[in-house]
Amino acid sequence: MRDLGPNDVDKLIALRGIVIRTSDIVPEMRDAFFRCTVCGQEETATLERAMIQEPSVCRNCHTRSSFELIHNRSSFSDKQHVKLQETPESIPEGETPQTVHLCCYDELVDFVKPGDRVELTGIYRVQSVRVNPLRRVLKSVHKTYIDVLSFYIPDKKKILFGDQLLDKEDEESKKFELTLPTEDAVMFSESLKESIIQFSREPDVYDKLVDAIAPSIWENADIKKGLLLQLFGGISKNFSQSGRGRFRGEVNILLVGDPSTAKSQFLQYVHKLSQRGIYTSGKGSSAVGLTAYVSKDPETKEIILESGALVLSDQGICCIDEFDKMNDNTRVILHEAMEQQTISIAKAGIICQLNARTAILAAANPCDSKYNVKLSVIDNIKLPPTLLSRFDLIYLILDCQNRDMDEKLAYHIVALYGDKPPASSASLSREFLVAYLTYARKMVHPQLTQDVEDVLIQEYVDMRSSGASKTNITATPRQLESLIRLSEAHARMRLSSTVEREDVEEAVRLVKAAMKKAYVDPMTGQIDITMIYTGISELSKENIEKLTKKIRRVLVRSLVTVEIAWRNCAEGNQDAGAAGGTTERDQFQKSTYSC
Repeated sequence: MRDLGPNDVDKLIALRGIVIRTSDIVPEMRDAFFRCTVCGQEETATLERAMIQEPSVCRNCHTRSSFELIHNRSSFSDKQHVKLQETPESIPEGETPQTVHLCCYDELVDFVKPGDRVELTGIYRVQSVRVNPLRRVLKSVHKTYIDVLSFYIPDKKKILFGDQLLDKEDEESKKFELTLPTEDAVMFSESLKESIIQFSREPDVYDKLVDAIAPSIWENADIKKGLLLQLFGGISKNFSQSGRGRFRGEVNILLVGDPSTAKSQFLQYVHKLSQRGIYTSGKGSSAVGLTAYVSKDPETKEIILESGALVLSDQGICCIDEFDKMNDNTRVILHEAMEQQTISIAKAGIICQLNARTAILAAANPCDSKYNVKLSVIDNIKLPPTLLSRFDLIYLILDCQNRDMDEKLAYHIVALYGDKPPASSASLSREFLVAYLTYARKMVHPQLTQDVEDVLIQEYVDMRSSGASKTNITATPRQLESLIRLSEAHARMRLSSTVEREDVEEAVRLVKAAMKKAYVDPMTGQIDITMIYTGISELSKENIEKLTKKIRRVLVRSLVTVEIAWRNCAEGNQDAGAAGGTTERDQFQKSTYSC
């Protein structure tokens, strides 16, 4: 994109980038219909090089400049303006990303969406710009754009979360022209499809897929399993017509732990796997940067809405690092996006609701750099409880001192820097992993059976009743929804059309494994999910109530003592009591009532 110059004008070029904005469909005149105002002679003119030449002389009556344009009898075609930005990996050090203007026609209109990584082929064009629209004087600097001829899949090593998927085994498939975004666009070679189905039938398919997730990171098996199920995702359900609403299928995960525990590495690996998704940092993100911001189009001078990170990650995964360093105004935006999966905008006369159907993977550090096991998760990362409750899984990654574990980890890290990398247990290539994930997300939609629904209900009731007391809550309906999403993701991982009992058992195990660390009250050692929802545990509530009652009793006793002392003083000095007794008694009663 940076190498485009005057020598490339009217030449066929190929570019790769990220779509950041698409305009509305604009009708462009292809064939103009003219009629002579003197004799009624009809003429047609065709668009050539973005211009239509009006007939100057009528061939019937030989009158000059007598033609008028008839719009209703002219033919038009669809046109759309697209803004393409450089990919982050191609930007030189210290530079800002550059953009280029695209013009799409006919079947390419509405083909790409903001956030898509595309590779296009087109013709580099130049268009003159007038100094004044009413005069023919032109500027010396011309405007450039690209007439798009076709779009291509840019990278085979990433998951396609949208409606298009192409995969071939030969080298020619790396640049395969896309057709209309219909179900027919999903194509797999027979050999690849057979190998995927055969791999799904292996008894240890779950373990092999887990080993293929971030193989350079040592251990953390439960975290890798949670990330794997997030990549597969649950089934989104829309029952708006029947009045039951919409239920999200995306899984949200939060990683909390000490520094140097590979949290950012997990985020980077998941981001590189997903085709649609944005990687951002909490400190460098603002509310409008995550949602949408209003700007003025430099060409049309109109107020337009630019998409933010969450909107660009629609139907993908948005990775947010340094989640604890976000300001409060930015966190408020995430409440609607994580549960309703929409973003409401009312700015500069633009009122709309944008889709943010994205799974969120966030990483946060403790406030004191080191995680304090004597404090709860709320006290360690200082996040609002209403936001933490929207995460399906919260993993704690602690840096514990253990000589044997430290020695194994040191061997693993040193081997990564050596000439001979460590022998990885991952037997799957990244290309096959991406193909398997994409095939499962596109082709497999497991359903809940009656037996599985009974198992889910029983597991949820058992989780609710596992508290130490009646006031100690260990599960809420959001945990039940998390169990359903994780069970569907595990069934999709097996390429099963129905959710089985083993899927529910694995989902319950993952939720309980996360709850045993993140949801434990450090004072009692018991699981107390109320701490996540309200920011304070049940035991702390009881202690506060007991302490409040004791303070109130002490205050009442002290007030009674003051009353007795005041009466004794009033009896000893009748004049003072008659002059100011009423005022003092009123003040005393007000203080008593306020207490």
